[in-house]
Amino acid sequence: MSMAEYRLRTPVSEEEVRKLSIGDIVYLSGTVYTLRDAGHKRSLELLAKGEKLPVDFKGMAIYHMGPIVKKKDGEWEIVSAGPTTSTRIEAYEYDFVEKSGVRIIIGKGGMGKRTAEACKKFGAVYTIFTGGAGALGAKAIQRIAGVHWLDLGVPEAIWVMEVKDFGPLFVIIDSKGDNYYEQVKERIGQNLKEAYAKLGL
Repeated sequence: MSMAEYRLRTPVSEEEVRKLSIGDIVYLSGTVYTLRDAGHKRSLELLAKGEKLPVDFKGMAIYHMGPIVKKKDGEWEIVSAGPTTSTRIEAYEYDFVEKSGVRIIIGKGGMGKRTAEACKKFGAVYTIFTGGAGALGAKAIQRIAGVHWLDLGVPEAIWVMEVKDFGPLFVIIDSKGDNYYEQVKERIGQNLKEAYAKLGL
């Protein structure tokens, strides 16, 4: 497993993303969009009808995150920007990666085979940001440049965040389709088998 460090700016090219391997660390600057289950669902419904989305996800980064926000002097501020569990978005992610051209997915807890397939086929990566570090995440957000679909509620809306050196983001699924969590599971399974064999179980 590699551990190279990259500083990337959105929009990110396919070529840049294809250089990343599981275990690499990314610090991201530029624009990052929050997108959770309801946002994925609505995006795919609109795209299926041939309608335009409020933002262009091509080459961009999405963050599985429901922020805690407050309004100060008429401006939105993010108080906490911790990740939400990505597995519940697994059902939408393959189609979303294919149809939107997104390059970097940020979340926590890992994603499954379909997302790994999409990363490989279309040139994207799934990264994790440390759970429980919402205040740290908020520090990297320089400003909220906009918000869309507030009718879905604050956590499910698309927040347009301008970030500087947002990270560390750890690459868990790379564009070769390698999935770090799956590899760890396999190794544990193998080790258990060997241990059981030694114990005669």
